[in-house]
Amino acid sequence: MGAVVHDRIEPALEDADVVMMLRIQKERMGTGLFPNTREYSRYFGLNERRLSLAKKEAIVMHPGPINRGVELDPAIADGPRAVILDQVSRGVAIRMAVLYLLAGGEAGEA
Repeated sequence: MGAVVHDRIEPALEDADVVMMLRIQKERMGTGLFPNTREYSRYFGLNERRLSLAKKEAIVMHPGPINRGVELDPAIADGPRAVILDQVSRGVAIRMAVLYLLAGGEAGEA
């Protein structure tokens, strides 16, 4: 289907315009998919060294909430390239609009 799959994060970051991280949902895991969060962060967490592989102007996204120090280094989460707070706040508005339309509301009304 045209998707490229990597078993390491570094090749996926090379020359990226946008880096979209996801949260580890520990509460939904049965048996561990990885030994611990430190191990996950070591192999898949986004840190400054890894982010340097992306384009200099690349933005960092994450739907929240963030497991700081696991998916994202705190310096990146709070840094100038992160658009996480905008993404989260706009995501709420979009979900509200979708629910409004699904409940029978009409586009253009509010």
